[in-house]
Amino acid sequence: MRFVKMQGAGNDFILINGLKEKSPSNLLDVASNLCDRHFGIGADGLIIILPSEIADIKMCIINSDGSEAEMCGNGIRCFARYVYEEGIVKKEVFKVETLAGIMSPHLILEKGKVVGVTVDMGEPSLEGSSVPILGFVGQVINEPLKVLDTTFKITALLMGVPHCVVFVDDVSNLDVAKYGAAIETNPVFPRKSNVHFLEIINEREIEMRVWERGAGLTLACGTGACASLVASVLNKKTGRKAKMNLPGGTLYIEWANNNHVYMTGPAKRTFSGEIQDSVLFELN
Repeated sequence: MRFVKMQGAGNDFILINGLKEKSPSNLLDVASNLCDRHFGIGADGLIIILPSEIADIKMCIINSDGSEAEMCGNGIRCFARYVYEEGIVKKEVFKVETLAGIMSPHLILEKGKVVGVTVDMGEPSLEGSSVPILGFVGQVINEPLKVLDTTFKITALLMGVPHCVVFVDDVSNLDVAKYGAAIETNPVFPRKSNVHFLEIINEREIEMRVWERGAGLTLACGTGACASLVASVLNKKTGRKAKMNLPGGTLYIEWANNNHVYMTGPAKRTFSGEIQDSVLFELN
């Protein structure tokens, strides 16, 4: 089975063209094998290109732990560049079906080549019941949550997938893995949550670290960057446009007046290859 490896701001994915390749029936099980960085290809997630009856094309995203995700911001930019360059979709702006709804990538071209992608990520859902998060009424903005040996002030929202945002003074000295894992699986989040720790540089720039639901520490999170800007605005810490500095690169996020969140960032192809049957069918 042929694959292409791509990355967006360091968030990396295996892409398989489901229009041509026959995926194994146990795809959720083998995703962790394929994403294993020692025994597989290595990736934060697996993306399958599928036909759609309601959009131009459909994206299926599976996390490195084998759980299916509703959406992935960095993943959809890679997806958009792939389907355009492969001639699957021949439009610069098109519709993608995801479990989080229809998303609209806009390819940024220079001399006919894709140099970036802007995605209309839709509107954030701010009610706690939509995240979902338990034990809170209405919007969850700057509310205390006891986590291990610390009480954090959290802001929770749904940006396609659940997100929990925490503002800290110095993100470089925080044990993101320790607290991120504890918040992800905290009982208040029945569907678990992505977790983001933010250090505000100024009203237009944010330093961000990510613990992704189902993937752990990653170099970037697109939906998380969108959720983090929304949370920053709700907490009156930034304006409605900001540069998000992540370990894997920079994303530019805008929460526009139409209530839609727009994400702009890179999507790059790194290599391609062929998956061996032993990786697909011999589960670890």
